[in-house]
Amino acid sequence: MEYTIINGLKVIKQKGGVMKNVNKKLIALMTLVLFALPVLVFAQLPDPTVPVPAPAGGGLTLTTFADWLNDIATFLITIGLVIAVIFIIWGGISYMAAGADEAKATAARTKIKNGFIGAVVVLGVGLILWTASTLISGQFFT
Repeated sequence: MEYTIINGLKVIKQKGGVMKNVNKKLIALMTLVLFALPVLVFAQLPDPTVPVPAPAGGGLTLTTFADWLNDIATFLITIGLVIAVIFIIWGGISYMAAGADEAKATAARTKIKNGFIGAVVVLGVGLILWTASTLISGQFFT
């Protein structure tokens, strides 16, 4: 076992250094938190939204179709935003872990930028679907 003496204390040399081990543990902890976060956020929902079935006797109406469109859009927008946030956080962690390596830092900045672009696109599609849903149901002009 190799060691050096610093200010009268024996310091054991580790392969890879202490910061490398701390970075690995921090990345593992942040990954665990990221995977647990959607569960923690949705834990407060009293009743998850599910698509409304078509009426038994009358067939499909415009209001029912608009409700389906709204429910499906809300679900997909939520999933898209969660994925965008995961990409932004992953890019931030990669940027912190990049150190002096310029190629890794550039790749991490690209991840962050793509995460923001993805969030804007998802929100834009959500706005379009919300507008279409309210136009179909006739609630837009009331």
